Amino acid sequence: MARLPLSIQAIESSCCVTVPDNKKRKAYSIWMWVLTFFIYCSYHLSRKPISVVKNVLNQNCTDLPPPEPNPNNSHWCDWKPFDKDNSATLLGIVDSSFLFAYAIGMFASGFIAERMDLRIFLSVGMIFSGIFCAMFGLGKSFNIHQLWFYIVAQILCGLMQTTGWPGVVTALGNWFGKGNRGLIFGIWNSHTSLGNILGTLIAAAFVSNQWSLSFIIPGVIISSMGIITLFFMVPLPEMVGLPNPNANYEESPAVSYVGKEKEEETRNQNEAEEEKAIGFFAALKIPGVIEFSLCLFFAKLVSYTFLYWLPNYILNNTPYSAEESANLSTFFDVGGIAGGILAGVLSDKTGMSASTCIVMLIVAIPMMFIYQAFCAVSLGLNIFLLLVVGLLVNGPYALITTAVSADLGTHECLKGNAKALATVTAIIDGTGSIGAAVGPMIAGPISAAGWDYVFYMLMFSDLIALILLLRLGMHEMNNWWVERRRRRNTLLTPI
Repeated sequence: MARLPLSIQAIESSCCVTVPDNKKRKAYSIWMWVLTFFIYCSYHLSRKPISVVKNVLNQNCTDLPPPEPNPNNSHWCDWKPFDKDNSATLLGIVDSSFLFAYAIGMFASGFIAERMDLRIFLSVGMIFSGIFCAMFGLGKSFNIHQLWFYIVAQILCGLMQTTGWPGVVTALGNWFGKGNRGLIFGIWNSHTSLGNILGTLIAAAFVSNQWSLSFIIPGVIISSMGIITLFFMVPLPEMVGLPNPNANYEESPAVSYVGKEKEEETRNQNEAEEEKAIGFFAALKIPGVIEFSLCLFFAKLVSYTFLYWLPNYILNNTPYSAEESANLSTFFDVGGIAGGILAGVLSDKTGMSASTCIVMLIVAIPMMFIYQAFCAVSLGLNIFLLLVVGLLVNGPYALITTAVSADLGTHECLKGNAKALATVTAIIDGTGSIGAAVGPMIAGPISAAGWDYVFYMLMFSDLIALILLLRLGMHEMNNWWVERRRRRNTLLTPI
């Protein structure tokens, strides 16, 4: 059973003994919202540097004269092993090493997260994520030019990063019931875009002078957040004497943590009898899990292709420098923040998550074509189009990985079992992460034939994503129509 960290025990014994349960729940809920927000922000912050640094590694200077000897020059046109005409392919392999390790590890991560203390699970994952993120940058510091070193660093980092999503979604889901999950999770999910923005800005600040720091500093940040999590996380309301909104037992009036070990032990024994963490195949049987998982495969393929290749696309198709291209790409993530919130609000208001995703995917297809055709016209137009494309591309992705995953993980067919959330989240995000690995991997070779073909691939992927949700969307529309007719008939019925 998970135990409270000593710091929270001290707070409980000194400050929370006489605090009413409603105020106590509100305080802890807000704290968990803020903590998990910055936890996953740091995860994404540490993923972003590679997309920025590849602009100085992927120079392909085969036909250029060697640079003048200069110990202060850090614009490494000849940085091996990325100094040949196959540099884009090699960097695609490096990207895929992280993403495939992340995708494969995600399925096991959800299984583990359901069965151990989430606080320890997240802390260990964050500390080692930071170590392996910094490891890539240390390749520059120690003048390492072997491809295998960078691949191993990315694989290890990818495996450790799998602790993040099932951990934070489960921890936050334990504190918030279904209520306004779309809005709550929509705003909360802006951590992804904020992490991308901060990671880009940090990496861009050092990319032209000392790219090792583009990895080392984000690594230090996420490891530091891991230490904070270890001392201050409360993953379960029951740990501080509060009921879990997703659990299937009647909670007795909460009392303080101090002096209630026997009551907790008795209650935990009852929970163990009533709830067991469900298996992989049982989770697949939950209605909607398969459709949303496959949809996320293609939605994440599109989002992560932008994440890993957008700075490089801007560099090669506009007059902006490597640093300027990286900074400009952050407007895609700013649009993503708005997209996640908008999708969450629409889902809450309509109760139709699949239909919300379908509409945004439909509009995203022509907007990607427009961006590709007109991004070089002017800086202002580029920024505006990036905001719109980011909103439409990241909206469905954000909704599926947050509110939809939380709702499916506490689906009514589970009869109140709260031990499915991490498993369902891992299945959905793990499937999506395979798409996230495939997109950047094939974008590199395709871009060699022309960026037009990369955008055709992205638009086609969005089309498949919306097709996969059509059955669920039609079901939602049918339910909406039936409910509308029922209400109209109720109003027309004489009293």
